[in-house]
Amino acid sequence: MEGPGLFELADTAPPPPDHSPVTPVPEVTADSPLAVRMRPAELDELVGQSHLLAAGSPLRQLVGGNAPMSVILWGPPGCGKTTVANLVASATDRTYVALSALNAGVKDVRGVIDTARAARRRGAPQTVLFIDEVHRFTKTQQDALLAAVEDRTITLLAATTENPYFSVVAPLLSRCVLLTLEPLGDKDIGELIDRACQDGRGLDGRFELVTDARDHLIRLAGGDARKALTALEAAASSADAVSADRIDLATAEAAIDVAAVRYDRDGDNHYDIASAFIKSMRGSDVDAALHWLARMIVAGEDPRFIARRLVIFASEDVGMADPTALTTAVAAAEAVQLIGMPEGRIVLAQAVVHLATAPKSNAVITGIDAAIADVRDGRTGPVPASLRDGHYAGARKLGHATGYRYPHDDPRGVVSQQYAPDDVTGREYYRPTSHGAEGAVAARLPKLRAIVWDLPEGSR
Repeated sequence: MEGPGLFELADTAPPPPDHSPVTPVPEVTADSPLAVRMRPAELDELVGQSHLLAAGSPLRQLVGGNAPMSVILWGPPGCGKTTVANLVASATDRTYVALSALNAGVKDVRGVIDTARAARRRGAPQTVLFIDEVHRFTKTQQDALLAAVEDRTITLLAATTENPYFSVVAPLLSRCVLLTLEPLGDKDIGELIDRACQDGRGLDGRFELVTDARDHLIRLAGGDARKALTALEAAASSADAVSADRIDLATAEAAIDVAAVRYDRDGDNHYDIASAFIKSMRGSDVDAALHWLARMIVAGEDPRFIARRLVIFASEDVGMADPTALTTAVAAAEAVQLIGMPEGRIVLAQAVVHLATAPKSNAVITGIDAAIADVRDGRTGPVPASLRDGHYAGARKLGHATGYRYPHDDPRGVVSQQYAPDDVTGREYYRPTSHGAEGAVAARLPKLRAIVWDLPEGSR
C-alpha cells in the first residue's frame, strides 16, 4: 500500500505546542468561572471607580476609541484592571494584542510592534497592546516600547498592582496617562454579589443569599471583586450539591473553609477589638496582640487602619524607650501601601512583635500634652530677645539675636541660656523613664538642664 505523500503528512501531523506569549481575550462560555461571566459588558457596569467614569475622562476615551492615548492602570487585585482591558478589546474595531509579562521577551515585544507598524502602513486599524502586570517586565523590555508608544504605532494599555513610580521606567511613565483604580468598598462588592445572584450571566436567581452569608462574603473579599465572586460560586455549588435553594452562613463557611468572624467595621466590635489590640501591645503581651491582629486581618479590616494605629503606638507607648520602634512602624505602613494584602500581614506582624516586646514609655505624649496644657492656660510669653531672628536689616538695632550664645562654640556642645519664655522657664515637661534606651536619656537630661538653666553646682 502506498504511503501518504508529503502534503498529506503535513495535514495530519499534530500542531506544534503553542509557546506564544500572546494571550487572547478569554471566550466566555456557560462553564466559564462566575467572575469571568460577570465581567461588565460595558463601562457603565464598572463599579467603584466613579472618579474615572466622568464624561470625557481618559478611561471613557480609551474604551470608546476616541483618543489613541496610552494608559497605565494601577490598582490592587480585583479592582477592574483586566475588565477595562477586555472592554477596550471588545468596544472598538482596533486590533487588540495581549502579552503575558511572565514569559514575553524583547523579541516578542518588537514582534508585536513590527506587525503593528506594517498594519498601520496598510491603513489597518490601530493596534492596542495590553500588558498585564507590566512591572514584571525588565527595564530593557519596557524600553523596547518607548519609540512605538511615542509615535503611536501602538496604543499601550498596561496594568500593574505595583506602584508605577517604582516599577515602571520614567520615560515610559511620562508617555502614558496614569489611572489609579481604588480598592472596591463593601458597598461595591455587595452590588457585584447581588448582580451575580440575579443576572442571567450569573446564578440567575436560583439561590436566596441570606444576609449574614452575604456579609461574610463581603468581608472575605477584602475589596477584591474576583475573590468575592469566586467565593459566591463555591457557596452556590455547595448549595446546589444538596439541592438547596438558599445560601446561608453555614453553607458559605463550609464552601470556602473560613469561619465568619464577628466584626463590624462601623460598630462597637470594631473599636473593642482595636482597643484590645492596642492594650495588648501596651501590656507587652505579644501573643494576645498577634491574636487581635489576626482577628482584624481575617475580618477584612483595612490594613492601612492597622498600620496607622501602629505608627501612633510607636510614639505614644514606646517613645524614646526604643526610638527604632517608630522607624519600624512607619516602614510597615509604607510597605503595606506598596505590596498590599495578603503579604502585608507579614509586615504588620513584624511591626506588632517589635512594638509589643519593646520597652515602654509614655514620656513623649505626657510631655507634649503638658506643654499644650500650659499654652492653652495662657502660660505663654514673648520670644527671648537673644533667640529672635537677626537676619533682616534693622534687627540688631531692635536687640534681636543680641547675646545669643552658639552652643557649638562650647566644648560641651551646650551653654547656659534662656530658651523658654519667662512664664515657663524651668518647667519640666519631658520626664524620661529608666526603660530601655530612655534610661540613657534619663541619666543625661539632668546634666543638660543644669547647664542650660545655669543651676548651682550642687544641683548638677
